[in-house]
Amino acid sequence: MPDSPEGRIHLDIVVTDKSGNPVSGLDVKDFILLDNNLPSKILSFQAFKGTVQNAEPPVEVILLIDAVNLPFHQVSYARKQVTSFLLQNGGHLAHPVSIFWLTDKGLKVQPQPSDDGNAVADMLDRLAPELRTIARDTGEQGAIERFQLSVKTFGSILESEGKKPGRKLLVWVGPGWPMLNGAAFDTSSQGRQQTFRAIVEMSAKMREARLAVYSISTGALDATTDFYQEYLKGVKLAEKANPPNLSLKVLAVQSGGRALSPSNDLTGDIGSCVQDATAFYTISFDPPRADKPNEYHDLKVQIDQPGLKARTNTGYYNQP
Repeated sequence: MPDSPEGRIHLDIVVTDKSGNPVSGLDVKDFILLDNNLPSKILSFQAFKGTVQNAEPPVEVILLIDAVNLPFHQVSYARKQVTSFLLQNGGHLAHPVSIFWLTDKGLKVQPQPSDDGNAVADMLDRLAPELRTIARDTGEQGAIERFQLSVKTFGSILESEGKKPGRKLLVWVGPGWPMLNGAAFDTSSQGRQQTFRAIVEMSAKMREARLAVYSISTGALDATTDFYQEYLKGVKLAEKANPPNLSLKVLAVQSGGRALSPSNDLTGDIGSCVQDATAFYTISFDPPRADKPNEYHDLKVQIDQPGLKARTNTGYYNQP
């Protein structure tokens, strides 16, 4: 459901209760849309139960194993955890699943999504041994190479998924790419302009592709785990653009998805993310007239019922 030529914007919204479970059965009167903290009129409203049987088209789940940024010893464990998710319930998946595998050689993509978990697990078992993980170069140059490859790959996924109808959940299994703080970042005006253009492009493409991103990884909490939260606010000016604004967890939250804390239960984490496909809502609105290109607007959706929270795209860049 891409934005219309007239500029109308469509948002997919997940509403959760206090336990984090998706809530169905709401009506348009329960939703309040705020654009830059000002009420905006909701022009269309649809409620979905996202099962294979009644979503048109069904919500697609993409499980991406990131062998570029995962430490070598964690790749095999991640694959086993993904396989465990696929084989639950006898391999009967509630939503069609695709497997993506990222290595230094590029992105390997399952040809067609399938709700047969056994078949997808067999495909993953055959795929993994044929691929080697990237030699993780140490130092600044290695971090730059992994950042560039990862962001380029994410952009190509948005490009291809944007051509398909329906909603998608991209569960990225891995810690994400380096945030490139400090000397690794080109602080020139040209460098910041390039980063800002990438931020604007990613924001629009995630929304237009109807793709929500979920970041999950193994490991333990440390001092850097929540560092991404300093970059969640939308970037309004090119001179404020930094590579951490393009980090995986930042993009996940801004897409209406989630950035989960590291854990050793990736199977459970995947299931928690996929819950978001069971019930969701889609609304549309017309943005106000923009005074300049790439004018950032903050978005919030509030639910007029106690104990309920809404998750959707956190902002957009308006154009004249």
